[in-house]
Amino acid sequence: MAIDLNGISVFLAIAEARSFRVAAENLGVTRPAISQAIRRLEDRLGVALVRRTTRSVSLTEAGEQLYQRVAPAISEVGLALDATADRDSAPSGLLRLAVSSIAEQFISGPLLARFADGFPAIQIDVTVTDEEFDIVAEGYDAGVRLGEVIDQDMIAVPVSGDQRQGVFAAPSYIERFGEPEHPSELSAHRCIGWRPAPHSAPYRWEFGQKGHDFDVAVNPQITTNDMWLMIRIACAGGGITFGMEDTFKPYVESGQLVPLLQDYCPSFAGFFLYYPSRRNLPPKLRALVDHVKRWR
Repeated sequence: MAIDLNGISVFLAIAEARSFRVAAENLGVTRPAISQAIRRLEDRLGVALVRRTTRSVSLTEAGEQLYQRVAPAISEVGLALDATADRDSAPSGLLRLAVSSIAEQFISGPLLARFADGFPAIQIDVTVTDEEFDIVAEGYDAGVRLGEVIDQDMIAVPVSGDQRQGVFAAPSYIERFGEPEHPSELSAHRCIGWRPAPHSAPYRWEFGQKGHDFDVAVNPQITTNDMWLMIRIACAGGGITFGMEDTFKPYVESGQLVPLLQDYCPSFAGFFLYYPSRRNLPPKLRALVDHVKRWR
């Protein structure tokens, strides 16, 4: 059966707008032309695709099935055409990223600054968030997260090497209260904890020993969703805190903080730039993927 591309385009416009009038406006044609095109397509297929009343437009079961199968394919065709048209031009457009607040190597500045310098026609919109959500459904081009929380159907490109979390305290705190010898002793100390959102429970501190992973609920005296506040309070001697080694490294090197319980802090897979599997990446996203690969 020959493909009726015009009929498919009209069908998709109606399915997405749920209105013959809006579909006609979006395609720049008349409503009678829309009606005729969808009628021809239905006649060719021998099945009704659209259910129309005086008040509403909806898809039949067959129409819904066709939409679910055809819409992604047409989207891929559009990306392929865009990529072909843009092959000789510089990548451009808005690039939306959702990035974990602890992805230090990605958000520290240099990586994004060099990317922006190399691709001035790309606008970069970065949302720093630790909430877990579907980046595709929320309209993001890509995200940066720890590898262990990325869905398996995503393409993932390493942004960092292996990572470690650690326990840290200021010398002044250790002088006053001593330091724990085992993670189980943390419950007796003043701890500074982190939570991802106002109504979330404080993050349980994760440890490992001889291949056995375990976590500790430290019952923090101070809890916040701001890593920099945690660091400032810890540097002031306000308690023991916990986080990614990369984040705390400058404060350890300056002597403001001391790492604790290092024998119980194993390494694990680091951060990845991830995005949905596609045959044809938008040029703006391809530019970022290639930049990240070169950066490492």
